[in-house]
Amino acid sequence: MAYTAIDNPELYFQIKLYTGDGSTQSITLDGDEDMQPDFVWIKNRDQTDSHCLFDSVRTATEVLHSDATTAETTDADTLTSFDSDGFALGADVKVNTDTEAYVAWNWKAGTAFSNDASATGVGSIDSSGSVNTDAGFSIVSYTGDAVYPSTVGHGLGSAPSVVITKQRTAGTYSWNLYHAGLGNTYYIGLNTTAAADNSVDCWNSTSPTSSVFTINAIAVNTSGVDFIAYCFADVAGYSKFSSYTGNGNADGAFVYTGFRPAWVMAKRTDTTASWQISDNKRDTFNVVNKGLFADGNWAESSSSSYYIDYLSNGFKLRNSAAWFNASGGTYIYMAFAEAPFVNSNGVPCNAR
Repeated sequence: MAYTAIDNPELYFQIKLYTGDGSTQSITLDGDEDMQPDFVWIKNRDQTDSHCLFDSVRTATEVLHSDATTAETTDADTLTSFDSDGFALGADVKVNTDTEAYVAWNWKAGTAFSNDASATGVGSIDSSGSVNTDAGFSIVSYTGDAVYPSTVGHGLGSAPSVVITKQRTAGTYSWNLYHAGLGNTYYIGLNTTAAADNSVDCWNSTSPTSSVFTINAIAVNTSGVDFIAYCFADVAGYSKFSSYTGNGNADGAFVYTGFRPAWVMAKRTDTTASWQISDNKRDTFNVVNKGLFADGNWAESSSSSYYIDYLSNGFKLRNSAAWFNASGGTYIYMAFAEAPFVNSNGVPCNAR
């Protein structure tokens, strides 16, 4: 059995740190491989600007904010194009203030797809978007029909472990997530600290299949409203979406991913807590201690309560903070690789 499906994660995911110039600039990714991103998530590290999320399906200049319920807006001064090895920016302060520090997290999809549900028999709602089956990632656009339940084709050919949905047009509903670590009776909001909730059966108690995900509530299926969904499937040696239980100790829980992480986002699910994001570019050696939070517009901060180590085959909690490692606390995470633990030739990677 192969240890990994992807020897070089830079083909599909890259992180870029850059400094704003207050004008217009083209941002080139740092990886050895050229990668044209299809999903770009930018945060101003120095200021309390909202997170800005862009994708090539909604097209450049169309902005969503992970820390807000607001609908999509058009801002011609934000991300202006997706380029062959990066992206271009206008002068909007959220993405390009002179001398301020930014981080951009970038994922590649790249292959267009369109699904006419009545013609293909896949799903009950038409969908379209961009997909990368090798990397287990698709960006899916669909329009709600208020039929409960409905199903949406995602294009992956494998069952996603995470589906992140957001209304693009009317309404102010939260970002809603299906996460395999919670199961199909729970949903959780990306823009909120709230615990996982099962008061509304968003997913019709049905896990995604290799062809569709199920939607069963107005927040994910409002009639006539356009939605975007980001779908992620586990890929050995490249991505992992699962759960862990805290031990309340600074010698914390170890979480096996099968790779040395480049990016980890984790959240406690049994009580209120923020979505904490760490990466290997803002922290180039252990311990990792720089925090940004998907549900808040706060500037980057450093704290011992954020401590984790990135290891050759996973990550280890180095704090006892309740939002990351409370004794008996339940947590979900999303993680992407810098390098597989063992590549397809059987060569192991090193720890940091």
